[in-house]
Amino acid sequence: MTRPVKVVAIDGPSGSGKSSVSRAVASQLGWDYLDTGAMYRAMTAWMLDRGVDVNDQDAVAAASPRPVPVIATDPRHAAVAVDGRDVTEVIRGSAVTAAVSAVSSVQEVRTRLVEMQRAAVQAALAAGRGIVVEGRDIGTVVLPEADLKIFLTASEGERARRRQAEFSDSAAQVDDATASSRGTDGEVGRTAESMARRDHADSTRATSPLARADDAVVIDATDLTLVDVVARVLELVHDRG
Repeated sequence: MTRPVKVVAIDGPSGSGKSSVSRAVASQLGWDYLDTGAMYRAMTAWMLDRGVDVNDQDAVAAASPRPVPVIATDPRHAAVAVDGRDVTEVIRGSAVTAAVSAVSSVQEVRTRLVEMQRAAVQAALAAGRGIVVEGRDIGTVVLPEADLKIFLTASEGERARRRQAEFSDSAAQVDDATASSRGTDGEVGRTAESMARRDHADSTRATSPLARADDAVVIDATDLTLVDVVARVLELVHDRG
């Protein structure tokens, strides 16, 4: 008899829809939601704010114990703070986006944040709730024993169009079905190049690279709407429960 699903790990490259899907699934199930990428972004924002050279791994490692990131686990209010400062909007800016791969490649940063991520999972379970955790190494490193692992992907072009839609309309919730119509071809092309660089950096780093867990269910969202993907994940949760 399989045990009920209480921990869902959702991994995948940039622009695949991890955040939207994870929040929606957690909200519909009444579970907690943890955006691990936001934790690395919060650390990066702190480093940039204090003038730490993010390309100097020794400097980042030395500073890594100092920031105190706090990530809300309510899927309806995913606020992010570091040292008491709200950085929910700041961490989505271009400066942090350009620097986060460098910071997240540092072992000391990953070790500290993985401990925090696992603690958040244990807190949810201790409170009698499930949790959806999204990131790039959740099923392989952070939670290798997760009850359900999803690797969410989409074509490079579609991922770029969706990410550009977020940039173009960051104040609104953009449905995957409409995202492909946002942004000029040039803007989408530049976004695709930026995402490809980050995906390459994250997939080839020595420490906890972006990778699909052997037992993960792959969902290709290229031709699917957000509603479609969420329904598929919920189906998997219920089927395994």
